[in-house]
Amino acid sequence: MKASYFGRSAAVLAIGALALTACGSDNPTGTEGGDSSGGGESSVSGTLTGIGASSQQAAMTAWQNGFQSANSGATVQYSPDGSGAGRTAFLAGGAQFAGSDAYMSDEENEESKEQCGPDGALNLPVYISPIAVAFNLPGVDSLKLDAPTIAKIFKGEIKTWNAPAIAEQNPDADLPDTRITVVHRNDDSGTTENFTDYLHAAAPEDWTNEANQAWPSEYAAENDKGTSGVVNTTQGTEGTITYADASAVGDLGTVEIKVGEEYVPHSPEAAAKAVEVSQQVEGRGEHDMAIELDRDTTEAGAYPLVLISYHVVCSQYDSQETADLVKAFESYVISEDGQKTASDSAGSAPLSETLREQATAAVDSISVQG
Repeated sequence: MKASYFGRSAAVLAIGALALTACGSDNPTGTEGGDSSGGGESSVSGTLTGIGASSQQAAMTAWQNGFQSANSGATVQYSPDGSGAGRTAFLAGGAQFAGSDAYMSDEENEESKEQCGPDGALNLPVYISPIAVAFNLPGVDSLKLDAPTIAKIFKGEIKTWNAPAIAEQNPDADLPDTRITVVHRNDDSGTTENFTDYLHAAAPEDWTNEANQAWPSEYAAENDKGTSGVVNTTQGTEGTITYADASAVGDLGTVEIKVGEEYVPHSPEAAAKAVEVSQQVEGRGEHDMAIELDRDTTEAGAYPLVLISYHVVCSQYDSQETADLVKAFESYVISEDGQKTASDSAGSAPLSETLREQATAAVDSISVQG
């Protein structure tokens, strides 16, 4: 189910600083006096534990450093074990927040009420990034491919790099007869879910499997764990192809995907445009921000192979200290400064003004049980 479009204003970045109340402070980082450099008195303390998406790792490191430098009494721990592992740990009470490249399902939301009170969990979009289709083919830095061709490659139906379906879309490329080796994730992965969702929506006749965190067993190939795992495997073997957060692919070649009548390279701006033309999921709580991406858009300049990575947090926590710490940290993450820090470190697209305003209200709504 879907709701209304975000509209063109969602592509406009906020120009004013975000002010969120966190434990008596008007500073998003939770410091008194607005000193985000770490020189001020910290107004929050304790240890915050998160588990989840490996795609967020570079951004999370930047957020941890920025937040902890401004809050000397606070520590943020994050283990990039994958989206599925993060949501499982969160639902079991093993983490105060989860990083996830897919929003929680209706069943998970219902289960979250055991830890988070009657209103359950909140999905906060914090990290928007393109997923790159990346390959190791010496002498070839970029290729143009439509969704059906990408689907057939990852199914194993197109077996060599000079196959007609690839060559016809890349007449100027010097394509070898090297065998294509697919590399996919072997863990439950939000990146896999986003990638298979794109294939199913944009090439439904060629990719009949619906979106799933687990790679389809019938298309099993070379595999590794986590973003770094599949990238390292691809970098180490000529002729390989994988899918991964664009910030992590390094010097691998990447694919421009066909959108409408044009081929669009991945970029933060093209990813943000894809989110702009997407919709929020209906039937969720007032402050839940799960977004249904329009994978088969023909919008010019949009790159629909995009992931929105969330921080899944409780609407209510069992202690004031935890609630204050979560609110202070997430306030920093979604602030203009926090989003710029992530963009500089990971190449992500900063939240639009519209999304930031909605996230502000969501974080501000977090309270204490009882």
